[in-house]
Amino acid sequence: MENNPAVEAWSDMKAITEHLGVSRETVLQWINYRGMPASKAGRRWRFKISEVDGWIRSGGAAEKRQD
Repeated sequence: MENNPAVEAWSDMKAITEHLGVSRETVLQWINYRGMPASKAGRRWRFKISEVDGWIRSGGAAEKRQD
């Protein structure tokens, strides 16, 4: 089986926390309460960095304003 450079690899929790500069707890809260794109494989969370970056850019991680 050949590696297809067009197919993005899945990243683990450690990689995504390092990429975003946030804690594991923050990522878990974003998944549960803000719809951060993630998939669970067994007991482990997996992420596509491009999807997470798009979610961040669209304001998914922004603090909710209390008016």
